Amino acid sequence: MFPEFRELITQLKTSDHHFLHLFDKHNELDQQIKNMESHVVHGTHEEIETLKKEKLHLKDQLYTILRKASAA
Repeated sequence: MFPEFRELITQLKTSDHHFLHLFDKHNELDQQIKNMESHVVHGTHEEIETLKKEKLHLKDQLYTILRKASAA
């Protein structure tokens, strides 16, 4: 996710607790979605779609933080 911001992501994960929380939540959702799609964990199509939307919202928030931090 966002390879162009790899160094900034590493920096923000140690200095910005809000960013770290969003980043970790995004990764948790990603794993949960993968588990549901591979039938490791039960999940309906609607549940998976809801999680994907939440994950995308988190990604948008992360991107906004990264853009602001890179412009500073």
